[in-house]
Amino acid sequence: MVPGSRPQDYPDYFVFAFPLSVDAWDRYAVEALLPPGLAAAPADPAWEIRRLAARLVQERPDGPPAEVLLALRTLNQALRFVAVRYFRHDNPGSLDRGRLWAARRLGDSGVAGVLGAFVDLYPPLDVRAGRSDTPGFLGDRSGPLTGDDLATIELLLLYLNVGNPAAAPASPLFADDALRQRVSYVPFVTIFEDYLAEHEAPGSEGVSILQLLRAPLLASPGSLFGQLAYIRDHWGHLLPDDLLRGLQLALDVLREIDLHRAAGPGGPAPVLEFGPGRAGWQDDRPEPEAFSNDAAWMSNVVLIAKSVHVWLDQLGKRHGRPFTRLDQIPDQELDRLAAWGVNGLWLIGLWERSEASRRIKQYMGNPDAAASAYALHDYRIADELGGEDAWRDLSERAGRRGIRLASDMVPNHMGIDSTWVVEHPEYFLQLPHPPYPAYRFDGGNLCDTPGVGVRIEEGYWNRSDAAVVFQRVDEGSGQARYIYHGNDGTSMPWNDTAQLDFLRADVREAVIRVILDVARRFPIIRFDAAMTLAKKHYQRLWFPAPGDSGAIPSRAEHGMTREQFDAAMPLEFWREVVDRVAKEAPDTLLLAEAFWLMEGYFVRTLGMHRVYNSAFMNMLKLEDNAKYRQTLKNVLEFSPAVLQRFVNFMNNPDERTAIEQFGKGDKYFGCMLMMVTLPGLPMIGHGQIEGFTEKYGMEYRRAYWDEHPDEDLIRRHERDIFPLMRRRSIFSGAEHFSLFDFEGDGGWVDENVFAYANRGPEGKALIIYNNAFDRTSGRVRLSSAINTGSAEQPHLVRRSLAEALDLDTSAGTWHLFRDHLEGCEYLRSGEELAGDGLHTPLNGYQARALVDWRTVRDADGSWARVAAMLRGGGTPDLGRARRRLQLEGELAEVRSWFPPALLSWLEAAAVPAPAGTPAARVAGPATGPGKTKKPVTPAVPATLTTPITPITPPLPDQPRELDDLPEGLAAWARALHQLPATVAALAADPGLGARTRDDLAGWLLALPGSRGLEIAYAAAVLRTVRRPGEDRRLPRAPVPPADADLVAEDLTTVLRDWSGHDYQATRDTRLAEAVALGNDAVRSLAAGRAAWLAEALAMPAFANAAGVHVHDGIRWLGKEDLESLLQVLLIEALSLPPTNDGAGQAARITALFDARDLILAAAARAGYQVDVLIAALAGPGPA
Repeated sequence: MVPGSRPQDYPDYFVFAFPLSVDAWDRYAVEALLPPGLAAAPADPAWEIRRLAARLVQERPDGPPAEVLLALRTLNQALRFVAVRYFRHDNPGSLDRGRLWAARRLGDSGVAGVLGAFVDLYPPLDVRAGRSDTPGFLGDRSGPLTGDDLATIELLLLYLNVGNPAAAPASPLFADDALRQRVSYVPFVTIFEDYLAEHEAPGSEGVSILQLLRAPLLASPGSLFGQLAYIRDHWGHLLPDDLLRGLQLALDVLREIDLHRAAGPGGPAPVLEFGPGRAGWQDDRPEPEAFSNDAAWMSNVVLIAKSVHVWLDQLGKRHGRPFTRLDQIPDQELDRLAAWGVNGLWLIGLWERSEASRRIKQYMGNPDAAASAYALHDYRIADELGGEDAWRDLSERAGRRGIRLASDMVPNHMGIDSTWVVEHPEYFLQLPHPPYPAYRFDGGNLCDTPGVGVRIEEGYWNRSDAAVVFQRVDEGSGQARYIYHGNDGTSMPWNDTAQLDFLRADVREAVIRVILDVARRFPIIRFDAAMTLAKKHYQRLWFPAPGDSGAIPSRAEHGMTREQFDAAMPLEFWREVVDRVAKEAPDTLLLAEAFWLMEGYFVRTLGMHRVYNSAFMNMLKLEDNAKYRQTLKNVLEFSPAVLQRFVNFMNNPDERTAIEQFGKGDKYFGCMLMMVTLPGLPMIGHGQIEGFTEKYGMEYRRAYWDEHPDEDLIRRHERDIFPLMRRRSIFSGAEHFSLFDFEGDGGWVDENVFAYANRGPEGKALIIYNNAFDRTSGRVRLSSAINTGSAEQPHLVRRSLAEALDLDTSAGTWHLFRDHLEGCEYLRSGEELAGDGLHTPLNGYQARALVDWRTVRDADGSWARVAAMLRGGGTPDLGRARRRLQLEGELAEVRSWFPPALLSWLEAAAVPAPAGTPAARVAGPATGPGKTKKPVTPAVPATLTTPITPITPPLPDQPRELDDLPEGLAAWARALHQLPATVAALAADPGLGARTRDDLAGWLLALPGSRGLEIAYAAAVLRTVRRPGEDRRLPRAPVPPADADLVAEDLTTVLRDWSGHDYQATRDTRLAEAVALGNDAVRSLAAGRAAWLAEALAMPAFANAAGVHVHDGIRWLGKEDLESLLQVLLIEALSLPPTNDGAGQAARITALFDARDLILAAAARAGYQVDVLIAALAGPGPA
């Protein structure tokens, strides 16, 4: 506390300035707290007062904290100063006159009795020390104020203290019960006060002195803080500087306990502001522009976080073997990250951790816990992770895949048993005694180094308190140090850490050397809790300026003025770090975890390459969309370069997971889209892509929840997000970034919609996202203000959408672009984009990612025709849409080759075989895994010898449209129509043999409902386009082969209109396309060769028809798709010209069905895995 703070020549009456009864002296053994002899009151009795408070709390748990007693001391000092000034200077002699007035009413003995009883029961220091007695003290006339005067003033102050509700917690120190019982002191005070009010001059404030002294108590009856604040605000001009400083310090220590009693979750995230006038701006603390330059690779970093122990545990479960070392991380996992578009891997928990931290966490309830990843023993790769060699192996393998490793650096603190605590205890913030006397350090030693004792305070073990210091003892000399725990002032201290003292130049240099060592090993460094070391906040936390305390208990008493602090720490530590790294370890990306509205300062003035942007997560999660849009606008109006230095994330390791905060639906993917398309650095959380919801503590060795990757979530990332992550150069910079208002159709700005444009070397993009449940509609036309000047000399401009995307807006110019999320392409004229912008409706949480912009000149008017046809809508391929218009007549002619009547005619030809015929009794093709068609047993030979009558049910007459077809197609249609009857006749021919007839009958039974004849016809039409002239029996189509996909689209439409089934039409078209390309496959199948399938599946159309898809990195076949494909191929094969030799015909048909059965059986045995099936067909056996 500040020394002095009492009127000049005024003796110490009470040792702590507030009244202290003789009972309290004895009851709380006050003399034992003071130096021997009681020569004088301590100049700064803060420690003694804390010990006294501890004794009160020991007697009574609800007793006052030391901060209350310290404040009460200051309150009495101020009241005493004003009282003495009045009685000595403003109205001398009034004390004598007042006592005489009281004597007339109470008698001389009454007044003397009151004052004598007061001195007896509330002894001044000299009386308590035995240097005087009550009569001697009261009769003393040696000073400016007599003993009677002193006793009268202190009696009045006692009366005020007893009547002060805010002082009630300390009442055991000065309760007036004994005084009331002994004398009538209250009537004396009342008479004395009445006299002063009626007969003496008022005080300097125009009221009686007692009214003046009572004013702070009446202004804030229940709060010492309020009373002291009143005195500061109303009496400041009356008080000396030392007392004002003491007053401010008392307010600061009260603020400490008020803040920590009210500690809890923070409020909503504030809008980020920049420049003069913003929150926290100090005109006398310059913030010059001093950005660090990015190396070429830095701009496009996409970082993913992995808690290393948890990741190793999860990889072990995934791969079926334990992983504990960095060099055991499989290449395929690195390949997977690289394929996603990740090029930065942040490994949390690499360094050697504090053993004390592990013991604390295990004792506190998690026997499986490791030490915290942020309570470090030393900066070397942990031995349990394989040490430096394992790290080097992983680093090299990741580097070959374009992935740079990132590491934490924890500059603020070390573990409580770290190498530095053992070897350099002077590096840490400390006191020679505990800041609170109640602290006890009786637990076990947490340090394994001989001769050093490290103990945390007992309250941590029993969960009763969160001490701000731990004890470090040199067991040789017995010297004890009480070192502060690391602390950011937002919650409890980090009880496994020791706070470094950055006022020491040797500490700053030692930390910088560690940073340089880390930078030589890791190209990306994340600085944990970096904001705590900015000068502004380091002073606020640990050496608070007057009026700025309260963050960390007990530190108000160690405060400094701004000038004192600047002298001790003249430069910003982070500026020193940035400059040294740039010189000694260049090409290192420095990333700061910094909050507290310091984001712009960290990158623009301190020179960090990147800084956390927690507003992104907090505001989008809560849908505070207007606030986040305002944040972006503020950045753009101040310094757009700040925007490209933000780290955007949807969860931080100590936050709830992204899935828990954002879900797994459209809102999650909309915010994820923004994260990977805004300027800056996207940071993906551990398990975010896989959909994990467990929050991994920094001490976790493993995942405790049995979670499995959400494959659907991963696939949607692969479809919607990763392709854009791999194109970060479009989005990462801010030079061409523009933020737009979304002008709703009603003329208002929809603050829920984020619309922004950007461009880079790989193209340009417009992103639009509605972060709200409600549907909306509007246009993107004009950007918000953008500062193209400097922060000091701003030049604000607004860009039209066309300007932002650098679009040609001249007449006849059209712009094509693709919605990456929807898969459609769109077309707008340059004139429309320049004037009206882009209009779009948006469902709740819908996003649009408009990329792949390209410009065309409409020389022939075809693009205008396409735009008129689409009427603002999209199409999968604008080039095809334009080509469709150009080939409108030719396509119409080919469509005429698919008359619905023809399709129905072919469908009717595949009627079921009549009941009782062998075809109705013979099993069809294999339908289950590993099953093949069962041959007819000898027990029923009649099924092989009973003649099969050709199919005779009445068939529709030949459709009239058949005559309008080209002759080759008409002939093919007739052949297909006759095929079932031909096969039925063959199945009845005894000369073919039982097995061949059995195969044919089974195929015939499966034909109805397969649409095989219609698909075979469609394949022939497609073949006329894709492979003109190959089959001389077929006509040449008027559509070029390059445009065959347009014919396939029309085929799908025809089949859908004819059947009424969209999916079935799409599937049938895929089968037709495969057959149209598969003449070789048909001939191979007809020749009985099954191995052709491997080559066929290499063709996309064939693989698509066979239902080939990828799941968990494995290619799979669709069982039903494969069976349908083989059924249609059999139609083609059976339609090949027959041989003249009956035996040869039978052999050909048998080989055909053998090949089919071999494929189906092999596919079943392969579990429908493509690669396993191909290997089986390529091995020994029939081919």
